Amino acid sequence: MSERKIADFWFDPFCPWAWLTSRWMLEVEKVRPIGVRWHLMSLTFLNEDRDISPDYRARISKAIGPVRVVAAARRKYGEEVLGELYTQLGTRFHDGGRIKTLDGLADVVAEALEAAGLDPALAGEMDSTEYDEEIRRSHDAGMDQVGTDVGTPVIAIDGNAIFGPVVTPAPKGEAAGLLWDGVVLVLSTDGFFELKRTRTRDPIFD
Repeated sequence: MSERKIADFWFDPFCPWAWLTSRWMLEVEKVRPIGVRWHLMSLTFLNEDRDISPDYRARISKAIGPVRVVAAARRKYGEEVLGELYTQLGTRFHDGGRIKTLDGLADVVAEALEAAGLDPALAGEMDSTEYDEEIRRSHDAGMDQVGTDVGTPVIAIDGNAIFGPVVTPAPKGEAAGLLWDGVVLVLSTDGFFELKRTRTRDPIFD
């Protein structure tokens, strides 16, 4: 059997495209000798110096809250809780459609914490700046590998990193494995930088 390798994955719980890519990576774990190690990045930090619409800036200003909660959970419980907490947040935010309104965000986060077996009181950390420095370190560790003109997710393996893939719906089974094989191939190609086409559909959540 091939040696199991680690793929590092940077995410912001608010991003629907990162969510879909993360669900694909969980499928990849089933069909390839890959394990995912989760890391935080922040859409708020990513866009702080970008020229973006006021509506989008107002929305992503709220995105830092759940990231802070995940950072607080990591500090209290360790890195091993990140994957399950991300799953519980994303299931509610994206699959459940509850990110469409930011009302009651703390309640949704508290639900996710409890479902992940963690202290729901950590939802109270959404407004705390205590974790911002370590979030930024994690954010920079991912973005420094791919540049700041991309977003989330970032995946790194074998010393190479890439933004994406951006895909919907998330491939399953061997289709997930084949996409992974292609990603690894282009990542290992010296001088490879970009493949892209315009998105023609919204995120599709199963």
